[in-house]
Amino acid sequence: MKIFSKLIALIILKSIFVTLFILVGLDSLAELIDESKIIKNNYGIINVTQYVLTKIPSSISEYFPFAVLIGCLFGVGQLASSNEILVIRATGVSKVKIFSLVSIPIFFLLALVLVADEYLNPYLDQKAEGTREFLRQGSSFQTSVDGLWINNDDQFINVNAVFPGGILYGVSRYKFDSDRKIMSASYASRATYNQKRKTWTEENVSLTNLDASYTTTEKYVTRNWETDLTPELLTVNFLPPESLGIKTLQNHIDFLEQQKINAELFRLVLFQKFLNPFLVLALTLVAVGTAIGPLRDSTMGYRIFLGVTGGILLKLFQDLSSSYMLVYDLPVIYGVVLPIIFCLVSGVLLIRTR
Repeated sequence: MKIFSKLIALIILKSIFVTLFILVGLDSLAELIDESKIIKNNYGIINVTQYVLTKIPSSISEYFPFAVLIGCLFGVGQLASSNEILVIRATGVSKVKIFSLVSIPIFFLLALVLVADEYLNPYLDQKAEGTREFLRQGSSFQTSVDGLWINNDDQFINVNAVFPGGILYGVSRYKFDSDRKIMSASYASRATYNQKRKTWTEENVSLTNLDASYTTTEKYVTRNWETDLTPELLTVNFLPPESLGIKTLQNHIDFLEQQKINAELFRLVLFQKFLNPFLVLALTLVAVGTAIGPLRDSTMGYRIFLGVTGGILLKLFQDLSSSYMLVYDLPVIYGVVLPIIFCLVSGVLLIRTR
């Protein structure tokens, strides 16, 4: 049994790695082409390449379930084509046991993906996005619709770039009175967050006070900025929900609920991340049941075609079901669970097929 286990593990790992390389490679190439269209200021082709490379771990997490589907169809199908599955079955190994042997290396990879998705990917994504916006906009003052805009009490705040560790570049703050008339405008080239004091320190500050008849300008090397905005809150607003970790998503959902703001989009992403292992399990079941069942005697090209088609259809099903729940204000967990249940039922039926 150990020999069978090692054989299956090696083939499955090799197949998934090859599939990931192709999927992530194509996605990165498309991203490289798209980013090349928005080259601006100091953001050149080398920086575009660095941006795309930094985003690769997130792409791996995104495509991992579909790589499992295609990789298992390819790997288990290869064993079936060479009659090695028949030899394994002849020793008394059931289809369910084969599924468990295939699942062992997949769950090892899944554990790595989950850890990276929680701790590594959010940091790399924030660094990539922050570096891109900093290079495209710089830390000099400019009126722009780009960057991050936040309404905080009586102020509108624009940040050019948000970096990990509570570092901001290009911070513009516009303060208004109760009649919504602008009272002052300030600009800081950089701001850093002090975890102990829970305050920001602005650097190279230019403050303009506006009155009905005159204006005054003040300059500061550093200035203290007290606000309830934290690096985590800014990160949540700067990055898409898919780039955030489970803990950050849960904290932001609690914050939105306290503010009585709709948090269903973030809750949807939270459920998708939390239930991702079950989706991978279901896709593994479908792939194994298909490869040693209906497609046992099919060509390798047909298996790959079916895997790609199945992955696309599953992605469409996920997006449509999730969007339907959001639009019609239904529990978003249904939009996440329905595709998983469909795959599990299909996988069980395929495994039981003779």
